[in-house]
Amino acid sequence: MQELSAELLLSAYAQGVFPMSESRDDPALFWVDPKMRGVLPLDGFRISRSLAKTLRRGTFEVSFDTAFTEVVQGCADRDETWINDTIFDLYTTLHAQGHAHSVEVWQDSVLVGGAYGVALGAAFFGESMFSHATDASKVALAYLVDRLRTGGFTLCDTQFITEHLASLGAVEITRAAYHAQLANALTHPASFSSFDKVPPAQDVIQRNAQTS
Repeated sequence: MQELSAELLLSAYAQGVFPMSESRDDPALFWVDPKMRGVLPLDGFRISRSLAKTLRRGTFEVSFDTAFTEVVQGCADRDETWINDTIFDLYTTLHAQGHAHSVEVWQDSVLVGGAYGVALGAAFFGESMFSHATDASKVALAYLVDRLRTGGFTLCDTQFITEHLASLGAVEITRAAYHAQLANALTHPASFSSFDKVPPAQDVIQRNAQTS
């Protein structure tokens, strides 16, 4: 496989494929284009009553693009991970170029959850998330989906489906359906970063209720 660069990685995303490694210690990467693709319909994210209570309680503080490296480290900090040094460096480069973004969840000034991914056109490719506190990853996803909606995104790619993601509204679609949605999303502009501040929790809840 040819050596990966940030530019080649963006080109791969535009074609519907993404890289993975077998493990943290395996330097080799391979391309993945699943037969069934996980997506999170941006009008189908589910904020449960319990999650809404957590959001209103103000237990967590949320930020965007303030601790990208730490979020990727949090996602890689598990027994089994596909995030090796090459992937870590590539996404750090994409973040520096403005193509990769993170959402951070803080509790008492400690990073307890987050998610990161890549934005291209009106498509957002979610890479990974982590949680060190109850509901932290759900809070991260709620704010991420809200930002994608308000920023004009039309596709949120989760790559694969987990029970956790399915419980929040993610679904599986065929490879052909995914590529059709991706092709459409790449023709539209969207913005992840043109926001003055993080919205209040009540705004996130209300916008979700209006569209789901």
